[in-house]
Amino acid sequence: MLDVDTDSRRTPAAGAAALARRVAIPAGVLAAVAGAFAYVGAVDPNEPGHYPACPLLEYTGIFCPGCGGLRGAHALVHGDLAAALQANALAVAGYALLAVLWTVWVIRSVRGRPLRIDLAPAHLWALGALTLVFTVVRNSPFGGRLHP
Repeated sequence: MLDVDTDSRRTPAAGAAALARRVAIPAGVLAAVAGAFAYVGAVDPNEPGHYPACPLLEYTGIFCPGCGGLRGAHALVHGDLAAALQANALAVAGYALLAVLWTVWVIRSVRGRPLRIDLAPAHLWALGALTLVFTVVRNSPFGGRLHP
């Protein structure tokens, strides 16, 4: 029986098809996120009636960690970073972190390697503590600059 090297039979079209399969999911995620940001950019969250109100803010008067996130996304779509940070600095940092994570995902997919995110419990606790501190500070009298 002849031993044939399978790599020598690989065509450029087969390589391109394999690459397209590897980046299909990251591309789909990008399309969904771009569509969501395009919608938020087109439908202004500063005008009442387009989006539901935050229930925590409505019933308690307390800003949740996500309050202002849509206004921040709207400002980012329109290129106003200062207004986005004013609306919700934590959300803007999250958008940037997710963009970096997506880029790493694409690079690893192109190379044929899976994306692995191994967060230790300490990382999750730190993320929760950061979110809690942000929420407490933005609702305190001296955190007025963090109000949406």
